Amino acid sequence: MSTSQPSFVAPDPSGARLQLASGAVRSILILQTKYIGDLILTSALAKNLQVAYPDARIVFLCEAGFASFLTAHGIASDTVTFRRASARGTILQRGLELWRAVRKLRRFGFDMTIDLADSRTSHFIAMVVNAKIRVGYFPSEQPLRRFERQSANVRAKPFGYGESHFLYRYLSPLEALGVDLRVKAPSIHPLPLETDRALALLDKFGLRRNAFLVVHAGASFPGRRWLPERFAAVIDTISTETGLAVALVGGPDEAEANDQIMATVRTPVVNLVGALSLETLLALLRQARLFLGNESGPMHMAAAAGTPVVGLFGLTNPIRWGAVGVPSISVRPSLPCDCVGGDLCHRTNPSKACCVWRLEVDTVADAVRELLSRTEVALERTV
Repeated sequence: MSTSQPSFVAPDPSGARLQLASGAVRSILILQTKYIGDLILTSALAKNLQVAYPDARIVFLCEAGFASFLTAHGIASDTVTFRRASARGTILQRGLELWRAVRKLRRFGFDMTIDLADSRTSHFIAMVVNAKIRVGYFPSEQPLRRFERQSANVRAKPFGYGESHFLYRYLSPLEALGVDLRVKAPSIHPLPLETDRALALLDKFGLRRNAFLVVHAGASFPGRRWLPERFAAVIDTISTETGLAVALVGGPDEAEANDQIMATVRTPVVNLVGALSLETLLALLRQARLFLGNESGPMHMAAAAGTPVVGLFGLTNPIRWGAVGVPSISVRPSLPCDCVGGDLCHRTNPSKACCVWRLEVDTVADAVRELLSRTEVALERTV
C-alpha cells in the first residue's frame, strides 16, 4: 500500500507530527524569502536543525541581498537567491525567476523542505523540489485554489508551542517534526573581521564601547517611521542626561529621515546611514549600550547581537513582533485611535498604519531611561 509519507518516519496518533531519525536527513531546504527581520528570527530554527541533524546541509532560498549574511554567520550552509522584485514583474519575468531558482534547488536533492514563506510561489517550489519530507503550515495563510494541490506532508501549526510571537511561527516546524527545542531565541555572533571594522569605526568617530546609542529611524513604509524631529528630541534629552553618544544607522534608501534628524538635533551625532553592510551593522550593534528604533529588521538584529532594545510600534503588535532574547521595552500608543495619517494610513494594515506617529517624546525618553537603568547592573558585571 503506498503512502505520501517517507518510509523511515511514522506519524504519531494525532497524525500531526513525524518522528525522524537524525541520520536519515542529509539536506534541508528552508524557504524564507521575506525580510532581514524574518531571517533573524528564522536563524533560531536553523540552529535547532543543526543540533538535531548535525550532518545535514541546510540551504536557504532567500532574497539576494541577504545570502552572504546567512552563510558568513553559519546560519546556512548554502543559499539560492530569489528576487522578489522579479517575482512581482511581468509573467515572463516571474517565470524566468522561478525557473532559475527551481533549477538550482533541484540539484541539491533535498531530503526535507520547510516552507516558512507560505506563499503560492513557495508552495509551488516545494512541490517541484519534491523532497521526501515537506513541512508546511496548516492552515496556510494562502489557501489553495481548487486546482492547486497541497504538497506538504508534515503539518506545522501557524504558531508553535502555544506561543503567539512570530519567532514561534518559524519554530513551529520543529514541533511538527518532533525535534527538541533547544535554541529558543536568535543569537548571532559578529564575525571577527567585522568586529575589527566596527571597533575601527568607534575609534574614528570617538565612540566608546557600551557608551553609545544606536538609533534607527527607518522602516519599510512611512507610516511605520516615528517622526524624525521626535527622534531628535529624544536624542538630545538622553544624550544630555547620560553623556551617551549616538550613532544613526540605516540603509541608503533611509537617508531622508536621517537627514531630517541631523538637521534638527543639537547633540553631535555620528551618521552611518548607508555606510554599513549587514555584517558590519551586526558588529556595531554588539558594541552599543542600547538600540532605539522603529519595529524593523535592525531591531531584531540588535536583539540577536545581545543589545537591549527600545522598539517603537504602531498597529503592529509587539506581542507578535517585539524584540526577543534581550532586555527590551516595546512602546506603543493606546489603541484604537483616530487616524493621524490621512490618506497615507491604511487603518487595518499593520504595515501601512500610522499609529506610531502618536507616540510622544516623553514616553519614548522614559522608556530609554528605564531600560538603561534596568540594564546598568548587568553592564557593570561585563566590564
